[in-house]
Amino acid sequence: MTDESRRTDTVRRRVEVTGEVQGVFYRDTCRREAAELGVAGWIRNRRDGSVEAVFQGRPAAVDALVAWARSGPPTARVDTVAVHDEEPEDLTGFTVR
Repeated sequence: MTDESRRTDTVRRRVEVTGEVQGVFYRDTCRREAAELGVAGWIRNRRDGSVEAVFQGRPAAVDALVAWARSGPPTARVDTVAVHDEEPEDLTGFTVR
């Protein structure tokens, strides 16, 4: 696979989620969803109470995880989700930071 074909088969999105998203298993549930979808990346809490994540993988899988992020787990209350496209990097696995 060439670098060019890998870029077109892989997308990367940085997601910033605000609302009641800390202390409600948002990160761990996201990690499980990412594993099921085959999405690489990471997720972390931010000091301002929001959650930041990077999702990378096949476009349909990343889109599905972004859609999940808009509601999160049942215990969360998501107010806003900002999505930013980024250049894919060499990521494997999904980690909670």
